[in-house]
Amino acid sequence: MKEILQKNSKTNVKIRESLEDEYKFGFRTKSKYKFKAKKGLNKDIVAEISYMKNEPSWMRDFRLKSYDIFLSKPMPLWGADLSDINFEDFYYFLRAQDKSVKSWADVSPEIKETFDKLGIPEAERNFLSGVGAQFESEVVYHSILKELEDKGVIFTDMDSAVQQYPDIVRKYFSTIIPPYDNKFAALNSAVWSGGSFVYVPKGVKVETPLQAYFRINAKAMGQFERTLIVAEEASSVHYLEGCTAPIYDKNSLHSAVVEIVCKENSNVRYTTIQNWSKNVYNLVTKRAKAYKNAKMFWVDGNFGSKVTMKYPSVYLMEEGAHGEVLSIASASSRQHIDAGSKIIHNASNTTSRVISKSISRDGGRTTYRGLIRAENNIEKMKADVVCDALLMDADSRTDTYPTIDVDNAKRPLIQHEATVSKIGEDQLFYLESRGLDYNEATSLIVSGFLEPIARELPMEYAVELNRLIKLEMENSVG
Repeated sequence: MKEILQKNSKTNVKIRESLEDEYKFGFRTKSKYKFKAKKGLNKDIVAEISYMKNEPSWMRDFRLKSYDIFLSKPMPLWGADLSDINFEDFYYFLRAQDKSVKSWADVSPEIKETFDKLGIPEAERNFLSGVGAQFESEVVYHSILKELEDKGVIFTDMDSAVQQYPDIVRKYFSTIIPPYDNKFAALNSAVWSGGSFVYVPKGVKVETPLQAYFRINAKAMGQFERTLIVAEEASSVHYLEGCTAPIYDKNSLHSAVVEIVCKENSNVRYTTIQNWSKNVYNLVTKRAKAYKNAKMFWVDGNFGSKVTMKYPSVYLMEEGAHGEVLSIASASSRQHIDAGSKIIHNASNTTSRVISKSISRDGGRTTYRGLIRAENNIEKMKADVVCDALLMDADSRTDTYPTIDVDNAKRPLIQHEATVSKIGEDQLFYLESRGLDYNEATSLIVSGFLEPIARELPMEYAVELNRLIKLEMENSVG
């Protein structure tokens, strides 16, 4: 029996090492945690999180009420298979550093090493207006250019915002995504920690992006950041986020909530390049409200995770509002990416556009799940939806579940187009005859397929996207 166990242990190590070789972000850091809550979830854990953060009573009460809502809500019976999730198997709060700092030199060495490997300090120096870096449950580093601070722009972690800007936070927090919205929104509301708070004053344009990076490091970790962005009248901002995690033989859970308020004539862009390892459940609720003549753009790249369920939404609240969701989903073996969008037209003369691109290979499964809805007998709404799926082999699967509900709208203009295709042998033959090998040819074809999304990214992120595509075609991404 001992020999069998040793043999199995060696086999598991080899499998894990092989996966780590394939997924460049699969490394883990040895970290001495300042505080680690007990595994599992109960009311005492929720209260302990609030106590450790020294929160005001209103936030503690909000958490406890949300926990009760979480217990009362059923698990989703649609979408991806979530039956393997055991909420008692996760750590809900890990503090890796005493406080958030504003200099990389002050970040603890082992954590700084992680972000150096991920290239975050270099990215901040080269093309960002500000950076937030979250490690486990809390943000460990945060900075913003002084000239933006002088204009009144606030970019800080959400925990600090509760303490330093309580009036703004209380005005908007949980107004777009309340705890009773769904089970995972309730879970986040109960145990949230970290995330970003962005406030852009009236008329201020943030010309270069702000970025947050979320890193899970511990085994069986639950990460539940909460992000709130408020763009006042005639302001603009572009917020970027990236996500990675090590490879473990135990599942981790990432369940974020993102709320965005786009005031009159504002312009907000939210870009995600997600590349979780294949042991992470990624179950996220993201929603924005756009008011008169405001524009809200979601650019959503989903490359990693075991399971993803994410549907960025825009509620068009007043005339002239415009919403867009541009999404990529790429699933390989042992992955189900169930993603899409929701656009709710609550006012006349509103417009929306959805472009969804998905790639399924090596037995992976992608699902597009979308909703276009018109409310309140509105007039002159326009919506364009394009869903394109690329199947790389016969073992993979793609599904499309579009819903269009415009019964009460007057003179709606709705266009929906969907295609499923595969890479043609003639395409491969042509490119290979020009000297490209199979992987290079495949990567080039896929890059062309995703070009409508790539063109919406900043140059540095478009380059990163093309690099990820190349790695995908070489079976290298988590």
